[in-house]
Amino acid sequence: MTEPRLYLLTPPLSEGASFAPLLDAALSAAPCACVRLRFAAEEEGVIRAVADPLREVCLGHDVALVLTDHFRLARQLGLDGAHLANPRLSVREARKALGEEAIVGAHAGASRHMGMTLAEAGADYVSLGPVAESALGAGEIAEQELFEWWAEAITTPSVAEGGMTLALAEALAPHADFIAAGAAIWSHPEGPAAGARAFAALLD
Repeated sequence: MTEPRLYLLTPPLSEGASFAPLLDAALSAAPCACVRLRFAAEEEGVIRAVADPLREVCLGHDVALVLTDHFRLARQLGLDGAHLANPRLSVREARKALGEEAIVGAHAGASRHMGMTLAEAGADYVSLGPVAESALGAGEIAEQELFEWWAEAITTPSVAEGGMTLALAEALAPHADFIAAGAAIWSHPEGPAAGARAFAALLD
């Protein structure tokens, strides 16, 4: 495996303008592969209000930007693709709508079977998690052993997410392709730039 890369998760947002300086600080401080937008409400107006300002930030740093679930809006908003967190959404349907060049990622929880199914359907990456107790998923934790198995058996890149801490990032870095961090960066006592640098230092 190559060195894992940092993948940022926004908090659930209702608009992007006030968050843009925080995202810009994080992206200025450390290399990042992708940013995933999360939304406080599943309404088109909210999604647009979040995406428009943050798209410009990511463009300025040449970082991919994907939105959660609402893949049919990705092209309209000028985003790089979508992350399918809802298991009812189809990777193949998203790929058909967005084209081969778009990023289509999907979440498999802690399930090997679901992960393999998503990989076989053509997901560009499969996220596994939560890696610690969190609000993500149904409470089942994706243990380090799952990432070890995935790295040996599956060629589709993996993303470790859900309750990520620096200690967990250090443990999972040898086995995951991407380390997804959110709250640990945005709530860092010295600010998001320091948070991003701390994670990047572990992955370098």
